[in-house]
Amino acid sequence: MVVTVFRARLRKDLDPDLIPELEKRGARMFELASQMPGFISYKDFQAEDGETLSIVEFDSLDHVRAWHEQPEHRQVQQWSRERVYASYDIKTCEVVRTLRFPTATG
Repeated sequence: MVVTVFRARLRKDLDPDLIPELEKRGARMFELASQMPGFISYKDFQAEDGETLSIVEFDSLDHVRAWHEQPEHRQVQQWSRERVYASYDIKTCEVVRTLRFPTATG
């Protein structure tokens, strides 16, 4: 499994009128990603200080690359860099171990 961790901060001068468009595009990206081969899951969170965190899981690095290169996703990436985000940090990691509680047999 491959996990992408996407941390971001919105621009301080973000036009409030862009928020509905951002939400619409975010919903569309979830719709597209969840239809991509190898998609496992997506979750997002917001910290009290305004930072957002998204965790996306795919079954392979090839499928993560395919998602990254998906044309509509590429357009939204560009739009977000130009109009929405002050900064972001993306880490893509291969899972080396998974622990669960309670256990499947417990």
